Amino acid sequence: MADTETVTDVKSAVRALAPGIHARAGEIEDARRLPADIAGDLARAGVFRMVTPAYLGGLEFTPAEIVETVEIVAAADASAGWCTMIGATTALNAAYMERETAVSIYSDPDIITGGVFAPMGKARDEGDHYRVTGRWQWGSGSANCTWLCGGCMVFEGDELRRLESGAPDNRMMVFPAEEAELIDTWHVMGLKGTGSGDIAVSDIRVPKPRSVSLVADKPVAEGALYAFPAFGLLALGVSSAALGNARGALDAFKSLALGKKNQGSARTLAERSTIQAEIAQAEASWRAARAYLFDEIDKTWEVATATGEIPMEQRAALRMACTFMTRTGAEICRICYDLGGGAALFEASELQRRFRDAHAMTQHIVTAPATWELTGRILMDQPTDGAMV
Repeated sequence: MADTETVTDVKSAVRALAPGIHARAGEIEDARRLPADIAGDLARAGVFRMVTPAYLGGLEFTPAEIVETVEIVAAADASAGWCTMIGATTALNAAYMERETAVSIYSDPDIITGGVFAPMGKARDEGDHYRVTGRWQWGSGSANCTWLCGGCMVFEGDELRRLESGAPDNRMMVFPAEEAELIDTWHVMGLKGTGSGDIAVSDIRVPKPRSVSLVADKPVAEGALYAFPAFGLLALGVSSAALGNARGALDAFKSLALGKKNQGSARTLAERSTIQAEIAQAEASWRAARAYLFDEIDKTWEVATATGEIPMEQRAALRMACTFMTRTGAEICRICYDLGGGAALFEASELQRRFRDAHAMTQHIVTAPATWELTGRILMDQPTDGAMV
């Protein structure tokens, strides 16, 4: 676990980068990917090592520290925040690898990794390695990565391999980025600057030590961070980007409201009582959702540090807080967009970008509406497959 001084140093470095990232938000969106120099600056600041085990030179931030750091980047620009959280959380693979293999990938302190968990690929077991073919959507930040990974269904011959539970054996296959093709499919409404196009590989060889299962395997690295639920950590990443993006929308609206006057009015938006009431409620919603999120993080972290085993009910509680933050963040961005009036309609307006980015985040599987059903089943004591909670 990182000491206080290290955490402070990383946050200070990120805060120093934030104004420059914010100033280039339009450029990031137009490029439809995070510029390499920004990715490099963030790497040198340490954000992509927040989840990497300490023995590899990683920082092992607490979940709360990870959220706070991503929040700062996302408040500057949502796409940059999203790429930050993807690169950071993908490094969780290192904790599940044999040490020798992990060192060969993660020993470079500025390494950036990325990939997609969804098992859209096929891995055929060939003894000491897997033969892998697949194409994965949503490969955020891939253009700046040295290593990528993709989820695969594992086959023995022509037969799908299954776990003892009967579920398919899904494993993450980690491979050099140079072995993959990046396909430009990223023409979307929001989070345009994340470069989340498709990743494809064909008939590549992946040594078995470079495959991990976040469901069936146990972490090799020790520490409470690796007892924390893996999919809870990913959900925290999404909600932290939503948290920062909503903060950015509130700040952008304030800047607009202090100077803008509606046609025929002598008062600025900031001087109007209806605007004051609406923005106060939006601010209260942001603070409440943030407090709720950190409260559940603290509760889950306390259990992780004490026992290393997180009960289903607490994992569900954490996921509810993540979903609530993500969807509340989208509503806050909608309110700011509405209050901005006609000025918010233009592409030059930060408010419309924040609105679009927020609603792109709500589509992620770990905070999508189906999460309410999943966590509701647990609340109602119904049988539930908790592997993805």
